[in-house]
Amino acid sequence: MNTPPPTWLSTGFSKRDAPILGPDATLRFTCPISGQSVAWAEKDVFNPSVTRIGDEICLLIRAEDTIGHFKGTSRIGLATSSDGIHFSVEPEPVIYPDHDAYFALEREGGCEDPRVVVRDDGLFVCTYSAFNGSLCYLCVATSRDLRTWTKHGPAFAGSPWERIWSKSGCIVSQWVDDRLQAVQIDGQYWMYWGEGLLHAATSNDCIHWQPVSFAANANRIAELDQAGRYANRPLPGACEALLPLACPRPGRFDHCLVEPGPAAVLTDAGIVLWYNGSTPGADAGVYSCGQVLFDPCNPSQVQERPLEPFLVPDQPWELAGQCAAVTFSEGLVRHQGQELLYYGCADSHIGVAIREL
Repeated sequence: MNTPPPTWLSTGFSKRDAPILGPDATLRFTCPISGQSVAWAEKDVFNPSVTRIGDEICLLIRAEDTIGHFKGTSRIGLATSSDGIHFSVEPEPVIYPDHDAYFALEREGGCEDPRVVVRDDGLFVCTYSAFNGSLCYLCVATSRDLRTWTKHGPAFAGSPWERIWSKSGCIVSQWVDDRLQAVQIDGQYWMYWGEGLLHAATSNDCIHWQPVSFAANANRIAELDQAGRYANRPLPGACEALLPLACPRPGRFDHCLVEPGPAAVLTDAGIVLWYNGSTPGADAGVYSCGQVLFDPCNPSQVQERPLEPFLVPDQPWELAGQCAAVTFSEGLVRHQGQELLYYGCADSHIGVAIREL
């Protein structure tokens, strides 16, 4: 007998019958590094985040050109829509490698995979991955209008984890006026992040983050004391380690990795994290979309994690592209009584799945 899905799980999404955005060789800008005119979205357009300004739905999209060592530098562009389906892409990217303080982090792989939320003061906060060919850094940028951005550099600057491989940060939020707004839990913002293992971090401002850690080798040896009783003896040189929250599950859709999707949503049931998982397959593996429930009183504690995904690659534009067999969720918004989930299709196009509320 089939077990009904948990009541907190968002189900019933229907995909549009075609991608809503794809590569566009007509979009050009002058790259500040090369000084040359570049078709910055010529090769691929994918992995979008979404928010809204009033009635306008705004996508931050990842786009790649055909130039450079990695066969395409990634930049983040802005696309707007009144209905959430038909978008107009602005001619120039809004977050991209430049001759700035973060040149060494972003050149020449670029700025990848945005995730955007808004604070209660109206400041938009975008986490993105800066890739320089050797390391990937989870970075933060802020804006008041989604067009002019201030880069703040690595999210974990000043911590022991500033220079580790890090990416895919989604900030815990709640629904306010049909968009996701960052929310504090016991006076702190929370973020889920990671690629492979899932981790968490906390912040006072959504810009500067401290990963959640634990004492990795404290109190690990039990010895008999003089009274003949066992007691724990702390090991010398105890160090802090990142706290793992969720791991890949062998044989499931998240066999290879767990990676956050859109912003996590605080609900009456708990914190619902939408995430991406992969299994072995062609190219980088088969990517599907799942959800996991966290304890709102302890955001690092998993409460429930279904075994099956709710969105899988099964359409031609999801099965063939830069990376075959990929549905990669990154953007969630509400519009006229519907929930719209935007996702990358085979690292080449953008699709949307819709459910009635």
